[in-house]
Amino acid sequence: MTGKVIVLMGSEKDLEFAREIGKHLEAFGLAYEFRVASAHKTPEKVLEILSEYESEKVVYITVAGRSNALSAFVDANTVKPVVACPPYSDKFAGADIFSSLRVPSGIGSVVTLEPEGAAIAAAKIFALEDRKTADRIREYQLAKKKEITKADETVRKLKR
Repeated sequence: MTGKVIVLMGSEKDLEFAREIGKHLEAFGLAYEFRVASAHKTPEKVLEILSEYESEKVVYITVAGRSNALSAFVDANTVKPVVACPPYSDKFAGADIFSSLRVPSGIGSVVTLEPEGAAIAAAKIFALEDRKTADRIREYQLAKKKEITKADETVRKLKR
């Protein structure tokens, strides 16, 4: 196994969204764990979790809505890669995404809004050192290209 993805949620309310990420991680053959800790409410717990994985090869995917301090907080306290994947909020018309994009200097987390994109980013990080993961990504990309080619053929056959 290449390493592990730690999907760190700000609350249990994020679990359904995190499960979507998990499905995509499974497609790439990546091991993962779900954890819950809040940068606002339990910052000590976040630091404990980071400490647990310090000697392991991990990528963090952070899932927190509203004011997503979790992603920047995690990134500021680890040398491991951090992929922020905040769930979209209809309540704020997506404006809460700015808390994932506008972060303090010195923060280098990657931000993507889609569970699939978060899994792909994590897989590509592991693919730097793992041939099997790189091959799975190539296969995935090829399948996506075939879908588009097939869609083009279908649409071209339609009557106007």
